[in-house]
Amino acid sequence: QVSLVESGGGLVQAGGSLRLSCAASGLTFGFYNMAWFRQVPGKEREFVARISVGAAELAYADSVKGRFTIARDNRKNTVSLQMNSLKFEDTGVYFCAADRSIRGTTDYVKYDYWGQGTQVTVSS
Repeated sequence: QVSLVESGGGLVQAGGSLRLSCAASGLTFGFYNMAWFRQVPGKEREFVARISVGAAELAYADSVKGRFTIARDNRKNTVSLQMNSLKFEDTGVYFCAADRSIRGTTDYVKYDYWGQGTQVTVSS
């Protein structure tokens, strides 16, 4: 049974930092591209960042470039998202996701597995 468990969310003031982590189990982690998405009520799930199987390819949404960093540890089956210079508009539920495709994708409907999400709230 595949499980993705996010942690590290919370309440932070604008300009602050948070580090999200996602622990994966029940899958061959090194075969999956990993990504972070976020969602606010009434809106579609939004791509934030993704990292390829071997971490050679990274991609970020324009809105987070230069502020967020995605990383993975294939020995520990974890993926992280370091978020700096947080803005009010970064508020949302952040989800970890796994994708088995060869090329990778930023399209949330194509991801195979999802975590339950962790709430990030940035106060202005």
